[in-house]
Amino acid sequence: MQRSVGVTTAENIAAGLVEGHKLIGPLHVFEESSNSELLHEMPSTAIAQAIATVVSAAAGGDKIDAVGIGLPGIIQHGLVEESPNLRQLKGANMQELVSSALRQSEMDVPVRIYNDADAVAAGLAATRGHLDRLVRVWTLGHGIGFGIYPSHEGIWEGGHLVVSLDPREKYCGCGGRGHLEGIMGYRAMRLRFLDMEPDEVFENAKAGDHRCVEFVKLWHAALAAGTANSIHLAGPGKFFITGFGAKNVDINLLHQYLDDMVKMSPLQGYVFEVVPGSTDVAVIGAAVNASRAQH
Repeated sequence: MQRSVGVTTAENIAAGLVEGHKLIGPLHVFEESSNSELLHEMPSTAIAQAIATVVSAAAGGDKIDAVGIGLPGIIQHGLVEESPNLRQLKGANMQELVSSALRQSEMDVPVRIYNDADAVAAGLAATRGHLDRLVRVWTLGHGIGFGIYPSHEGIWEGGHLVVSLDPREKYCGCGGRGHLEGIMGYRAMRLRFLDMEPDEVFENAKAGDHRCVEFVKLWHAALAAGTANSIHLAGPGKFFITGFGAKNVDINLLHQYLDDMVKMSPLQGYVFEVVPGSTDVAVIGAAVNASRAQH
């Protein structure tokens, strides 16, 4: 049975050894990456070296068949074409940079790069036994990701769907107006609420602060709008929600907004599931994708 190493960079740089769609050892985390600000300041070569370090630790000296890595942004053939949330990666051939760093550790192994949200979708498909069906997942963090499995031709930057025509909605890291990420992403929320951290916004909303209450409604309406766009294009089904921002989701409120947006009866068979703790799932998904790419 194939053994592969999966890597995620969504919250920090973490790697694990995967066999048969399961982690068979502990996660190995590059400690410096636990500081999100430091990760945003690391050059692409340093990130590649950090990834190689945790891959080597996860492999533990054993032979592995492939390495799969989830990175934020538009990924094409190992090249990061755009990455608003790790801007230093734009234009970097991370597949080659990581492969080179691994060869310095005498590990000559195929390396595959995937969008980080797509890796989460693959991990959910593998761990839920859903490799034969469409899986869609929203990843809520510093940015907003939209992952699908199996992978489809295209860009699929769901976090940059336009969900508002208000010209004041200009907080998205890519510079675009009205984007989902510009409302929901933690980075965007910090720009909007200069006097509060994102989690404080939700806490204050529960305490009745009017400004925060209205924003939380907007936050859920934006997620509903993004989901409605996907339903109108690809049909109904289950949507997973994960990432450290998922704890703020009120499923009832989300359904209330979505019910107002999706009215055609053939499209109304949708459901949400919040999945806490996506790191393990993302690692498994990246490894599964890399293993399947070897066949």
